Formats: sequence, structure tokens, C-alpha cells
Amino acid sequence: MSNPLGLLALPRLTPRVFHVWQRNRDVFVKTYRVNFLPPFLEPILYLLSLGFGVGSFIPEIAGVSYPEFIAPALISITIMNAGFFECTYASYVRMYYQKTYDAIIATPLTIDEVIVGEILWGATRALINTTIMLPVLFLFGVVDLPWAILVIPFAFVAGLLFASIGMCFTALTPGIDTLNLPTFLFITPMFLFSGTFFPLSLLPAPVQYLAVGLLPLTHVVTVIRSLTLGVPATMLPFSLLWLAVATVLLFLFSVNLMKRRLVV
Repeated sequence: MSNPLGLLALPRLTPRVFHVWQRNRDVFVKTYRVNFLPPFLEPILYLLSLGFGVGSFIPEIAGVSYPEFIAPALISITIMNAGFFECTYASYVRMYYQKTYDAIIATPLTIDEVIVGEILWGATRALINTTIMLPVLFLFGVVDLPWAILVIPFAFVAGLLFASIGMCFTALTPGIDTLNLPTFLFITPMFLFSGTFFPLSLLPAPVQYLAVGLLPLTHVVTVIRSLTLGVPATMLPFSLLWLAVATVLLFLFSVNLMKRRLVV
């Protein structure tokens, strides 16, 4: 059955898609000093200020200390920021100002491969940042092994979701300044109201339902908190299903929306 909107059309890909990924990787490696420092320092600053600072005034939450409670949230926020911002501001600059997309499309690579390569790189950035952050959190004693190691491959999947979301906004935004709107209206609420720094149960019921139904970070936090604490959350099966469905749909939406923009 044909899809009248075209938003669920499968991209046509070949192994050449990884050439786009490799191009972004090479740029990343050349500036590794700048790229590796933030995910290394970020958990230290948050843990010292919020975890051990503010946390000294907070009793245990769900049977764990406050630093242990927010540690998985810090990983989740890093995944969100890495995937989303790589495929919004960074992708927009490559598309519009640097004309990188035009140059790549002039080669045998297709538009689909350029877009998917960008999204895969956004997911890879999430994986890299998580891999840097996890040992830091382990040294602070706020994550448990061996289950926490599974956070690393999960970071790629969650990063794929946020990279796809970012690419959707890049496809729809009329200018780079407009990207401030999803940042303030979507990313910031997720940062605050996804069970990151306090349990969702403290919020009014309607807000809880919105967080569970509409905010991807809520489910990423649920999965990562289950892994880092070694205790599966009650909502874990639902969160895994929600993330799987949302990732597939938003990945297809992002590719087809971006393809429309580039073709026009």
C-alpha cells in the first residue's frame, strides 16, 4: 500500500552511506581536544554541585543516594544533547553554510545516504560521549557494573532517536535561528521534567502522563537508571517498546522530510 504522505518511505541505501559517517568522524578526530573535554568535565561538575552539594540536603530517593539517582539522568541528557544538536545546528551549518551536502551529492552518493549518514553520526556522537562519561561516573561510585556497561550500546540507539528528532527540526526550520524554538520548547522541558533530577511521581498527574507519553527522555532515563542501578524499573518494558516504535517512525520521518527540503 502506498503512503500518501511519503513520510514512511524506506530510504534507499548502499554501503556508501558510511562515507558520510567517515567524513564527519575525520572532522571530529581533528578537533578531538575540544570534543572530548565537555563529556569528561560535565559529569564531574554536575555531581559535585548537584549530586554531592544539593544532594547533601536530600534524603535517599527510591532507596539510593541522590548522586546515584541523578547519575543515569546525566548520561541520558548527554545522549539527548549529543544526538539532537549534532543533527540540528551542526547539520544545518553543513547543509546551508558549508554546502557540504551539495558537494557530497555531486558524488555517486544519494540524498538518502547523505541524510542517513548524518543521523548515524549523531547517534555515534551520543555513543562516544557516553563512553567517555561512564568511567567518570564509575570512579565516583554512582553506577554499578556489569549492567551499566550495557548503557554504551543503548546510547547509540537512544542517540539515533534524538538525532532523528533533530533532523526533523532541521528539515522544517526556515533558518538557523529558528532552531532556538525546539531547543527551548522541547529540549529544556525534557531536561527538567523527565524524571531527571526528581521522581515523576512528584508532578501532578496530567504532567506525568504528558512526560510519559510525549517526552522521549523520560523513557531513556528509565532504561539507563535500570541499568546503572541494576534494578529493572516497573515501566522498563513499556519504555523499551515506546523507544523502539518512536525511533523507527522518527527515523523515517526525518529522512523523508529532509529529502523533501533538499530536493526542493
